Amino acid sequence: MRQKFFIDTHKAATAPVILSLMAWGDAWDNPTAWLYLALHGTYGVLWVWKSRVFGDKSWEAPCSAAYGLMIWGGLTLYWIAPWWIVSADVHVGAPYAAGCVALYVIGVFLHFVSDMQKHMALTLRPATLVTEGLWRRVRNPNYLGELCIYLGFSLLARHWAPLLALALFVGAVWIPNMLKKDHSLSRYPEFAEYRGRSWLFLPPIW
Repeated sequence: MRQKFFIDTHKAATAPVILSLMAWGDAWDNPTAWLYLALHGTYGVLWVWKSRVFGDKSWEAPCSAAYGLMIWGGLTLYWIAPWWIVSADVHVGAPYAAGCVALYVIGVFLHFVSDMQKHMALTLRPATLVTEGLWRRVRNPNYLGELCIYLGFSLLARHWAPLLALALFVGAVWIPNMLKKDHSLSRYPEFAEYRGRSWLFLPPIW
């Protein structure tokens, strides 16, 4: 099996899981739960769609069933937020909700557009360094987009636990992957100049 199988099935399961949590907690009249379902649920659908059309080749790597289940279990940390929203009956005000939606929309743009730009650039110009467009000043705009997306979800819970889970992923998975990619791209002669004028992920992180 490939890693993407476990990632994609988890993303696809997100909306049914949130609906199940809402049924468990009888949260049908909770607008924050519905908003969370709309945001995280659609993201799961978009991720699977993207995976089929222009997926990240790094997730094509084969893995054992045990490792795949570990991936599945780790991604389940992202479901802390909907569980808390339902169990604690969290309600957020309209301005706060609007901010979370805006953050989500910005994230979807950065994540999916940058991945499509990279996919098309490498399709039309194989074995070249992508340094234009959304990749001009940030070497990982797709991860920056994912951060905005997951912050939009997590902040709806108004609790520290979803934010801690997100921080664990950023520190344990995302940043090591970015540094590994930097090491791989260093084979290009122009990478040193590109690295000197761009950010790894966020302005304070080089």
